[in-house]
Amino acid sequence: MTGGPASGMPRLLRAGMAAAAVGLLLIYNSVDTGSDTAAADGQPAPPAASGPAVPGPANAAAVAPGAPGGPPAPVLARAKPTRLRIPQIAVDAPFTELTLNPAGQLDAPPPDDRNLVGWYRDGVSPGERGSAVLAGHVDTTKGPAVFLLLSFLLPGNKIEVSRADGTVAVFSVDTVETFAKDAFPDAKVYGRTPDAQLRLITCGGTYDKKRRDYLDNVVVFAHLESSHQG
Repeated sequence: MTGGPASGMPRLLRAGMAAAAVGLLLIYNSVDTGSDTAAADGQPAPPAASGPAVPGPANAAAVAPGAPGGPPAPVLARAKPTRLRIPQIAVDAPFTELTLNPAGQLDAPPPDDRNLVGWYRDGVSPGERGSAVLAGHVDTTKGPAVFLLLSFLLPGNKIEVSRADGTVAVFSVDTVETFAKDAFPDAKVYGRTPDAQLRLITCGGTYDKKRRDYLDNVVVFAHLESSHQG
């Protein structure tokens, strides 16, 4: 999320947070850190079964979890995320918990730590039913940051989230999309989901020196594929 090497941050969180399954409504904006130099540009999930698994065809083993005719998509109990690993883009980073400030904005991860991922602690945790939202810098005043290469992920790439209960939630990337910040699709990114999904968000696109901000957001959409003991 950052501007170049200015820091980019989530802007507004309009949450229906009465239950963990309610998707967050979040728009990202940038918080300037004083630099005018931009970093290099660059940078739907399968439905869940709500009841017992429906017997599938003879080749059901090839049907993805949560897909029609396949086994139910997995859902985990609530647990805090502790570490994020994305082998394809060399991400291996701890988490920090994010909260809302008095203005209703989501506080950003500290801009002086390039290898840190933020999770909104009052929202869905990774692995729970709903859309869990993770935020990370693309760069900071100190250089490239944890989500610099986020836009290079491809469908099928794996995202691993270690959790405080000892489990590792394994997500599979569905799509990677870029949205203009002034036309951010809240419902698409943060709408309710019947299964466990993940949204990774950072800044992207062109860096506007006058606004000291990237003009777009990169969003990775992923769904929970499996879990195991860490």
